[in-house]
Formats: sequence, C-alpha cells, structure tokens
Amino acid sequence: MSSAPRRIPLVNLSHYRSGNPEERARFVRVFGEALQEFGFVSVEGHGIEDGLIRRTYADVEAFFRQGDTVKHRYHVPEFGGQRGYTPFGREHAKNRTVGDLKEFWHVGRDLPEGHPRRPSTAAHNVWPEEVPSFRANTLALFNALDDAAAVMLQAIAEYFGIARNTFSDMAEDGTSVLRVIHYPPLKERFVPGAVRAAEHEDINLITLLCEGTASGLEILTRDGEWIPVDTLRGQIVVDSGDMLSRITNGVIPATTHRVVNPPSLAEDNTRYSMPFFVHPYPECMLAPLPGTVTPDKPGEPPITADAFLKQRLREIGLIK
Repeated sequence: MSSAPRRIPLVNLSHYRSGNPEERARFVRVFGEALQEFGFVSVEGHGIEDGLIRRTYADVEAFFRQGDTVKHRYHVPEFGGQRGYTPFGREHAKNRTVGDLKEFWHVGRDLPEGHPRRPSTAAHNVWPEEVPSFRANTLALFNALDDAAAVMLQAIAEYFGIARNTFSDMAEDGTSVLRVIHYPPLKERFVPGAVRAAEHEDINLITLLCEGTASGLEILTRDGEWIPVDTLRGQIVVDSGDMLSRITNGVIPATTHRVVNPPSLAEDNTRYSMPFFVHPYPECMLAPLPGTVTPDKPGEPPITADAFLKQRLREIGLIK
C-alpha cells in the first residue's frame, strides 16, 4: 500500500490578523514550523482579492501576446532585470549556463525623489502602453501582496520570540518586486538541456506566489525527495529565501525548487505565474540573529542586502 503524497501545510492568515489568542498562537507555530521543515507553506485567508488576480493575469497574457519587437522595447539592461521586460532564456539558475524557458516582467517599488532609501542609481518602473490597465492592476497587486507579506514577516518574528517588527521593518521601503512570468509551450521554444525554471533557491526574505495557471512547481524536501506544490485558487504559496536563511542562521532554510517541463505534448500548455519577492531596503544589514548563533554554527559574516542581491544577480546572469 503506497503512502499518500506529502503536502506542505495550509494556514489561514485571518487567524493571525483577527483571530483569538489561541488561533494566533497556532498560526505562528504552524507557519513557522512549516517554513522550518519545508521552506514552503500554503496560505489562505490572505485578503488578496480574487478579481484583482484575475484582472492582472488577463493583462499579463495581453502583454506577452505582443511580438518580440514590442516586448523588447521594454527591456532595460541597465536596470539589471529589476524593472520592465526580461527576454526569453536570459535568466539562468545559479551554477547553470543554459537559460530558463521563460520570459518575465518586473514591477517594483518606486520611492519618491529625495526619499532617504532611494539610491541615486535606483531603477524605476516602465509600463507597456499596449495594455493600458497593466500599470493600475500590477501596482494594486504589488501593494496588496506587500501588506500581506508584512503581516507574515511579523508572524515569523513571533515564532523566533523576537520583536514583532524585526523582519517587517527590514522590508519597509525595500526593493521588493512583483515578477509576472510567461512560460510558452515547449514545442515553440524548446532548448536542449533547458527547463522552465531550473532548480534554485530564492534570493530574498520570503516569496508570495499567487496561484499559477498550470502545474509544474516542485520542491526538494530535506530527505531529497521532489514533491509537487500546486498553487490552488484562493491560496498563496509562501517560501523562504536566502536572505531569511542567512538572518536565521539556517534555522529557516532556503528550499530548492523548480518548475518542470510539461510531461507530455498533451500538457504542453502556456503557463503564467506571479511571484512577489520580498526584499529588504538596500542598506539593511543581513546578520545572523544572536539567538541562532552557536560555537559550532557562528553564521555567515554580515553583508548589506544590496551587496548580497547584486552578487546573486551576477550569478544568475541578469547583471555583469
């Protein structure tokens, strides 16, 4: 008799936002333990309007239906892929040379001129004039996910028994980005040895992934087993990245994950997804929490979020 497939835990964010003390405590425990064991957890009751997700996906599809000549007008190499369009196959996983079978667009936080956390070389958003509602819908989704992420980061801090705003303060005015991704059918754009998204870990604090339009996401468990993770309608999948792992000295890991190619021609469909990468403000110092440091595990040396990000962007081919 075969055992049931393993699944990541499911929690309801409304239990933390407005529940009674027992519900809040249970959310903190299950959410924290899920990230510690899997690096991934599913969240419902997150407060992101379903209609907003649907409208944004419609805009995303409308943009990626444009020809390459149109799309490439919005490619801004000097932004290091942090804004606008990144062409098909341009990004690759760390330690790989073949590009992933995807193209994407980044929407980020535009701080006003003169803001103390706005670098002089800051990237800024660009907008596709071919899809007039793209700007309003992606910014609304960015802000809704940003708000939900701050609450989740507070729950993680409570899990560690530290000041509730420890992690959410790091992300305030941070360089978070909403990435909208198009994976075309492979029969159109297959490259030998390439996959939709090769195995990798996210760079940032946490990632909030709205439900994708097709399956394919898999995570690598601690015992070396690849298991599928479906982002179901009404749920957001949350995963922990390299920055949070560094700050927690590995207590919460950055879990390896991938998006596999469709298993058959019958399933060779277009796939869209919309991960929201939660980043600290650039000068935020990434250093291990004192309570996680031991003589056997002293932790990585401190580094700013900006330096860490640029190091990773070079490793994945987005900046030189």
